[in-house]
Amino acid sequence: MRIIFDVLHLYYLPQYLPVYQELKKKSAGKATFVFYKGIHDEIIQKIIEQEQLEHIWVNNEQQATEHYLAVKADWIFFANSFPFLDKVHQVSKSVQLGHGIGPKASYYTKSDTPTTVRFVEGQHRTDRFREMYPQDTFINVGFCKLDPIINHEPVGLDLEKLGLDLDKPTLLYAPTFYPSSIECFPKNWPETFNAYNILIKPHYFSLSKEKYHQQQALLKHWQTYKNVYLAEVTDYSLVPFMAVADVLISDASSALFEFAALNKPVIWCDFLKLRWSYRGIFSYRFKKRMDQDYGAYADIAVHAKKYSELKMIVDQQMTKPEMLESVRLSMAEKLAGKLDGKASERIVHYLQNN
Repeated sequence: MRIIFDVLHLYYLPQYLPVYQELKKKSAGKATFVFYKGIHDEIIQKIIEQEQLEHIWVNNEQQATEHYLAVKADWIFFANSFPFLDKVHQVSKSVQLGHGIGPKASYYTKSDTPTTVRFVEGQHRTDRFREMYPQDTFINVGFCKLDPIINHEPVGLDLEKLGLDLDKPTLLYAPTFYPSSIECFPKNWPETFNAYNILIKPHYFSLSKEKYHQQQALLKHWQTYKNVYLAEVTDYSLVPFMAVADVLISDASSALFEFAALNKPVIWCDFLKLRWSYRGIFSYRFKKRMDQDYGAYADIAVHAKKYSELKMIVDQQMTKPEMLESVRLSMAEKLAGKLDGKASERIVHYLQNN
């Protein structure tokens, strides 16, 4: 098989790599990664060398499409919708492999333009997709991004190398870019949590896009604290952070559900910085942005209504991590599907047989 992975954004890579490794392990095909030129080309080049990826660079989706038409691969992977699928389908089959399992409505709407197949995490979401798009193909495989952790591969961060204290518990703060809790945290919050190592892993956009310069200023300030490690753009994957963390703080992010699927305690920040266009009479825009199941997922975590509640909740969850274990385990199946470390294997099996 000839496989291509379309990497429009760097944060798609952690979902693709377990499938790529499985392809190599099974000698099931030759894979190429298509990267898009931008402001972080040097960083991406280092990651390419580190992961030893066969690759090409393109300027935009039109150029990517020209490459796909010339190469005529068996399968092309996309992590989101793609504007030229009709052309692609003249020569290749396509896969949609979403990069997250979060509560945003876009998780579903990105299937408005159907790929040949979409791999889905769990039967609940597979059934919902089939109801929404009865003519299209959805296959329940699980959430392959977590395969390396579930399979006990050595993927975790080296806390000692990062200058953190191995005797302290580790707190992971993984906010999304919008709507985000970042601006609602005080400038000195790492002081309040000085009994913890703090790993801060924001969304790629928070670190890289100019429009989030206020978030970047706060993040860089928090980085000055001794007990804090702030992810760099090169830390493109959440997986090494989740592997070593004991507890997670997040907001309307896929990280909440990925971490909970590992049966670790999660604190969900209900305090968010909303643009004026999402507040008051415009609050319907926020609701529209979130999945209709947003409220149903809420029980997977302990909720902090405001920042002042956070420290008490984190301490409580560290002391009694089993508090929401039964909810996490039951919800994990609904959100991430079968967590047996074999999602990538199921994907490759499907590709080989179709």
